[in-house]
Amino acid sequence: MQTRRDTLRQGALAAGALAAGSLLPQQVLAYNKAAFEVKGVPDALKALGATGALTESKDVSLTAPDIAENGAVVPLALSTTLPNVKQLVLMVEKNPSPLVAVFNVTPDIEASFATRSKMGQSSDVYAIAVTTDGKALFTKKEVKVTLGGCGG
Repeated sequence: MQTRRDTLRQGALAAGALAAGSLLPQQVLAYNKAAFEVKGVPDALKALGATGALTESKDVSLTAPDIAENGAVVPLALSTTLPNVKQLVLMVEKNPSPLVAVFNVTPDIEASFATRSKMGQSSDVYAIAVTTDGKALFTKKEVKVTLGGCGG
């Protein structure tokens, strides 16, 4: 029989291993500071390693509300059916930091993700698929924000 103290000790050891990165692949712990600090969509893509120009594609899909009543929690979903995708990127053009999320994709992972983002004002939202050869294919949608998420 395991005591409460044993359970807490094991949890603390597991949390320490997570913090040290020994239980998770390094890709999960990766953080591209430069991509989050730039101010424009093209610059953020360049910092992520995309070499091609942005090209609109019907194979990339974005689900976002037409009107977000609360800019603090805007639900967004993106997916693609394109082959050889290495990253799915979500950006909000007029946010102080346009990069919202980067999802690393492998052939074993379904390229479909959902998250929530803060939006300070009405803006275009981009869903971008970056392929292994550096091409950046996107779709975008304008989301109108009625109550700002950044204190508005």
